[in-house]
Amino acid sequence: MKAVYTAKNYKGENKGGNVVVKDERDLANQLREEGFVLTSFNKIEDEKEKNISIKFLDRIFTIPLKEQMMFVRNLSVMVGSGLPLSRSIQSITQQTKNKKLISVLQKIQADLQSGSTFSDSLAKFPGMFSELFVNMIRVGESSGNLEETLNILADQLEKEHDIISKVRGAMVYPAVILVAMVGIGIVMMIYVVPQITGVFKDLNATLPASTQFIISLSSFLRNHYLISIGSFFGIVAGLKIFSMFRIGKKVLNTILINIPLIRNIVIKMNCARFCRIYSSLLKSGVPVVESLKILSRTLTNYYYRRALDKTAGDIQKGINLSQLIYKEKRIFPVLVPQMIEVGEETGKTETVLMKLAQFYEGEIDRLTKNLSSIIEPILMIIIGSAVGFFAISILQPMYNVLQNIK
Repeated sequence: MKAVYTAKNYKGENKGGNVVVKDERDLANQLREEGFVLTSFNKIEDEKEKNISIKFLDRIFTIPLKEQMMFVRNLSVMVGSGLPLSRSIQSITQQTKNKKLISVLQKIQADLQSGSTFSDSLAKFPGMFSELFVNMIRVGESSGNLEETLNILADQLEKEHDIISKVRGAMVYPAVILVAMVGIGIVMMIYVVPQITGVFKDLNATLPASTQFIISLSSFLRNHYLISIGSFFGIVAGLKIFSMFRIGKKVLNTILINIPLIRNIVIKMNCARFCRIYSSLLKSGVPVVESLKILSRTLTNYYYRRALDKTAGDIQKGINLSQLIYKEKRIFPVLVPQMIEVGEETGKTETVLMKLAQFYEGEIDRLTKNLSSIIEPILMIIIGSAVGFFAISILQPMYNVLQNIK
């Protein structure tokens, strides 16, 4: 069964978190061997046992990460000031402008007033509050350290937001250039190419394959613009839906992790998230196996999810995490298992992981600052190739006509 417990040793040190055990007596015996005495034990029921009703729309609708971050940060301050949880949520609801979040907070407040726990109320909205979010709150409730857990969670969300913002910011410049290039290309195809096509017809010029391709594409865009627009949005929607399935995620992640420039960012970003989230979970009192399982469902990259899911199973066999991470050389740089090994030997895994997370976050910051200067020459090559292809396709038949005239 799953349970939440707290324990204390003769030095007065506290210990607690989620655990999977046979029963309360089994856990008490395990803790006694470690020098701890069980002080509280509460069984965690799964969603089926609790009959938690989750509406379909609540599984889909999300709120921005920034909104989550502000919610947790404000809640932490209010709870730390001694304000009751229900009153704190009521106060935050009055300050919030996001209508969807207001509706959710009102439902959570009603649940709390009816006797439900905060974590169970959050679990009803999986689209808005991740499994990581819910589990950390659950551990904070059970251990009586909700304020500290909220602070840890707020820091985690803040760093997550910073990393995503930096990566997105670095991609704005190339995205704008590509959109502008496509837009100019479409305008050329619809308004410029038809006029040149008329000249070719008058001259009875023999057209090369590249010119015929441009003329055919221009004709299709002009005569079937609705189909063109529909096809474009259909492809975008299809790719989006495809990426939601496991096979789609695997294909997308395989492409990203094999592109030299992008690969470095993907690895560093996922390593930073892994280290920070894992450290936060351990600090909150979540056991190693449960932390790895949560991580395997939290990280978005297919290869990291698969590796951590496998690692969570192997950990139960008594193998150290560092040894298992060493085997995943493709996605974990050697620095990660080396630092985890140091943490295991010194008993300071949480601290080591947090420092490692900060290191990779600094690397991401450096990479994203230089990304524009790295991508710029690549974009110039792409734009130059497109312009060159168009120019040659248009000028070549004209040149042939002039040669024939001579």
